[in-house]
Amino acid sequence: MERKILWGIGISSVLIFIVSFFWTGAEPIKKTDFPWHLEHPTPDTLRIFSLTLGQSTTEDADKVFGEVAEPTLFKSPSGNLVMEMFYEEVRPAGLKARVIMVVNVSESEIRGIYERGARMSSTGSGKKITIAPQDVPHVRQLPISSLTYMPSIKIEEDIFLKRFGQPTQRIKEKKTGAIHWLYPQHGVDIALGGAEKPVIQYISPKEFGILSTPLLANGDVIVAK
Repeated sequence: MERKILWGIGISSVLIFIVSFFWTGAEPIKKTDFPWHLEHPTPDTLRIFSLTLGQSTTEDADKVFGEVAEPTLFKSPSGNLVMEMFYEEVRPAGLKARVIMVVNVSESEIRGIYERGARMSSTGSGKKITIAPQDVPHVRQLPISSLTYMPSIKIEEDIFLKRFGQPTQRIKEKKTGAIHWLYPQHGVDIALGGAEKPVIQYISPKEFGILSTPLLANGDVIVAK
């Protein structure tokens, strides 16, 4: 059964959050294990969970998370191909979460991988292709372009405000009602959906338009009062 936590406001709530969910009594927790620990090796790059987006590979991520990611190729209804690596369960800082990484594959390479796909199935948003075994080692050595972190618990807004600060912009999706907190200077998009668990997307700041452009086209900017 999923734990239910009553959140207070202030320092005490943060301490309860850390003790309840992050401390496991195992290896010491490193600051790089937390989803709010952001590093910028250069102004245009982002390092999260000890992974530099645009440089680190899936093999690097496997070492960080202690799991082996599963590769899957997705084809959208419009024909766009996206290579993803998926972790069903990881526990950075002791908090159970799912992680999805998008791999940077060239257009010619991804077309070849698609044509060699072992099998295909339909999803609610397109096609899911299982890639051929011979393509997996190469894909695992390609750089990760973005990372999505999905914690298994609901986290209150106060925690995000304390750790990430005020967002530069808030956008409400017209279709789902989810509210996105955007931090373009950091390459971070935090999606909050009321009772839903948060979803945090990380991308290099120079590529932030990949996240923000569709949100602006399909959402409403929330004006601060």
